[in-house]
Amino acid sequence: MTDPVTLIDVDPASSVAPYEQVRASVTSLVRSGRIAPHTRLPAVRRLAVDLGLAANTVARAYRELEAAGVVETRGRLGTFVVDPASSSGEGRDEGREAAREYAARMRELGVSPERALDLARAALADG
Repeated sequence: MTDPVTLIDVDPASSVAPYEQVRASVTSLVRSGRIAPHTRLPAVRRLAVDLGLAANTVARAYRELEAAGVVETRGRLGTFVVDPASSSGEGRDEGREAAREYAARMRELGVSPERALDLARAALADG
């Protein structure tokens, strides 16, 4: 089995924040099937060292992935890719579609991903 670390791509010269690159890379790998459901991802510290990133950067990416339903953290057991077949169906799909629409609108407006996330968090907190 391929080590997920070798598949995750981070470009230090990119204008996209490193945590967002990790999040997007893992999401893409999971959706394409290159990282299978139930695969255990590396520990935050290990992935940070392997990618040359700060542990907080990887931790934030993992939090974002968990919030999106891509992975789940099982305490000391680690972080695992969620099996889409066992996740909570329709509500999650509708939420994912709403998130895609929000992301598309933010891109149209020229809002940075980081600012878009801040706005979404604020809206959820208000609501």
